[in-house]
Amino acid sequence: MAHVFVFLTTGFEEIEALATVDVLRRAQLDVQTVSLTGERQVTGGHQVTVQADVLFEMADFSAAQMLVVPGGTVKYAEHDGLKQRLLAFAQQGGKVAAICASPALLGGIGLLQGKSATCYPGFEDRLTGARLQAGSAVVVDGLVTTGRGPGLTLDFALALVEQLAGKAKRDEVAGQLLLAH
Repeated sequence: MAHVFVFLTTGFEEIEALATVDVLRRAQLDVQTVSLTGERQVTGGHQVTVQADVLFEMADFSAAQMLVVPGGTVKYAEHDGLKQRLLAFAQQGGKVAAICASPALLGGIGLLQGKSATCYPGFEDRLTGARLQAGSAVVVDGLVTTGRGPGLTLDFALALVEQLAGKAKRDEVAGQLLLAH
């Protein structure tokens, strides 16, 4: 079973975080939401408050297969523990995904060097070392997946399902959601 961690911080983009969690769980993947705020309750950018499954400090990442950073805020880059975790995880061959503004976080810690990537318009200059694919909804380059923004979250989440559970599972979940597959 895949172990996926989705990080939440104040101002996170609710669609990107919650729809991704929903789609991954529909694929029967083990997903935990992780609060970076020190509190289990985290309020997103549109004042939707959710309860995270675990605090960052208490999370057991030992069985992780993918780390996911939604967008909505650049506050993710203020969390040194997250940056260290992402970098170490990627260096050990773990899959990392970010959408919207958060590919800038990956660029800032060197994870996009030589990789194709996309992001929310206006953040392109922060994708340090990346080969920009500005018009793409989702870009998968090796172990790094980037997504463009909130309206493309289902594409992003389904790309993650495909990486973790295969194309048949991706197509099954897309069908449940009444999406073409």
